[in-house]
Amino acid sequence: MVNKRIYNLQSKQLVKIFARVFGQGCYEEMVEDLEQGDVAETVRVFFEKYGTPATKSTLTLQEIDNYLECLSKMTREEDQEELLSRMSSRCTGNDLKMIVRLIKHDIRINSGPKHILEGLHPDAYAAFQVSRNLPEVVQASRAGDMKVKATLLTPMIPMLAEACGSAEDALAKSPHGLYAEIKYDGERVQLHKRGTEFLFFSRSLKPVTAHKVCHLQQFIPEAFPHGNDLILDSEILLVDKATGKPLPFGTLGKHKRTAFSDASVCLFVFDCLHYNGKSLLDKPLRDRRAVLLDNMSPVRHHVEIGEHYEVKTVEKLRELIADVLSRGLEGLVLKDPKGIYEPGKRHWLKVKKDYLKGGAMADTADLAVLGAYFGTGSNGGIMSTFLMGCWDPARNRWCTVTKVHGGHDDATLKRLQTELQMRKISRQADRVPSWLHVQKPLVPDFVAEDPDGMQVWEVAGAEFTRAEIHTADGISIRFPRVVRIRTDKMPKDATTLPELRKLFKTSRSQNTISAETLASEALSTSAEREKK
Repeated sequence: MVNKRIYNLQSKQLVKIFARVFGQGCYEEMVEDLEQGDVAETVRVFFEKYGTPATKSTLTLQEIDNYLECLSKMTREEDQEELLSRMSSRCTGNDLKMIVRLIKHDIRINSGPKHILEGLHPDAYAAFQVSRNLPEVVQASRAGDMKVKATLLTPMIPMLAEACGSAEDALAKSPHGLYAEIKYDGERVQLHKRGTEFLFFSRSLKPVTAHKVCHLQQFIPEAFPHGNDLILDSEILLVDKATGKPLPFGTLGKHKRTAFSDASVCLFVFDCLHYNGKSLLDKPLRDRRAVLLDNMSPVRHHVEIGEHYEVKTVEKLRELIADVLSRGLEGLVLKDPKGIYEPGKRHWLKVKKDYLKGGAMADTADLAVLGAYFGTGSNGGIMSTFLMGCWDPARNRWCTVTKVHGGHDDATLKRLQTELQMRKISRQADRVPSWLHVQKPLVPDFVAEDPDGMQVWEVAGAEFTRAEIHTADGISIRFPRVVRIRTDKMPKDATTLPELRKLFKTSRSQNTISAETLASEALSTSAEREKK
């Protein structure tokens, strides 16, 4: 597997250590410079100012790797300082900057693993997507013995879906028909079982928090009585045991679950990738589904097969979309019955209410820019994430709704650095102005000089949601992104808290893209067809 070294060195700790290494009493100066948001650049600047950089690079990659391996095993600050001092004595300014980036796991080489691995072997990246075992893939590439296969108890990159705007678009891509599966609003989980050993991995390939899945282990053998070893693609969510209906996203949390006494964590299985010694990755979905149906005995409210349908016409798919949205479900995932399982590839389609009608978002709000945060990596040292909010007339204060960092291109982001009139407060809660109601964890690096003169942005998202950390009655936006800058509006014209409450209520009681309308259109089309 890919091993990610842990150094347990935060930015201020690195500055503290390097200030001692440079030996010029420059700690306070370095801390102030650190507010630009890029610790690696801070270290480089002060190394070149107060240190004695080498005139040219002499360190080999192996030497750097050895240094970092030693550093990852150190816990005493004195030992860390001695090693970093020894290492920096052989570094140029840029060498040390890159080494700090490696320590912070914040390096950019403008080339992903796909390009690098395919340079070794045409199938190397595909094999890595499945096995995640980099040394094994490199060795197999050199030996010319490359095989793409799943490895039990090692997570593989999940197959993904791209947005689809209409039933017509979906059937055009798969004219022979589709499998339509309910898109549950839960957490993607990849389950590995070998004998009595179970591992659950998240979409990001990390172990799933134990309290969410621990009780499922007793039901998996019951659901797969003959399955000694298997890999399943699935979704976990809370279901109401009285109605069988899924509960909202986020209710799997340890504290949130206590509010749902008559609920159970349920594993909804939708794919089988490995079964009793056989990899099914290269089998068509139709065959993988058959393995699942032939070998699984659902355990109500605990381990179930995801709801799915086979559709061959636009009319049928439109009716299904209408039904799913009217039931308050998130949407559909559409799959080619003949398709193999391709880790990391976006060859499935997803239909959600916010993708329909040409991509127009169901839930949008016009929010004022109240603050900003420094970015990291390529955006280090500039404002790249923004705190958005609305006016609360009852309290005469601005309250927070969401943080947003998507939607602006590089040119716009550059322009905003001078357009937005901000005052730096460096995330210090005691410097937050009285007009802003913000929780301490969200205190930004910058706040607006004058909120009444700030820009208004139209912010879209998958849906309105609850996030108690925000002060607009806990109303927030899930997966926010900026649609456009509303140059026609001033903050006084933006969405107010009472208006936001109405938007939230409306979005909860009905889909903005009316399921009834979709159903009506589908039935109308069906009736027209029968007349003909």
